[in-house]
Amino acid sequence: MYNEEKRKSIENTEAECQIICPNEDIVNKVKKELLNDDTIIKLSDIFKALSDPTRLKIINALLNSELCVCDIAAVLNMSQSAISHQLRILRNLRLVKYRKEGKSAIYSLDDDHILQLFSQGLEHVKHG
Repeated sequence: MYNEEKRKSIENTEAECQIICPNEDIVNKVKKELLNDDTIIKLSDIFKALSDPTRLKIINALLNSELCVCDIAAVLNMSQSAISHQLRILRNLRLVKYRKEGKSAIYSLDDDHILQLFSQGLEHVKHG
């Protein structure tokens, strides 16, 4: 155990700068390109939503077809109430949308960006 802790400590030290000398030109250039806090918070909220396995399962299901709430509940073997709660979060972040069809709410992905986010994350997991 001690050797493992020592190895990790050495690895952590190697991954840090041994001297402190920031390149001010690069630092200033990067600072000018940083996103504002509001944008970062919105982006963080999207990634938080996508960090939930149930919400990812919903998105995965919607990649294949538009589905009503009861269909999603049946696909995921969950209650409609639990699915509705998750859909509300996804809808508020504009990750999914719905349209009324009679008494049913039919859900789909909000746009192709959601497909791209999901696909790129999946590609990273499979081949990362």
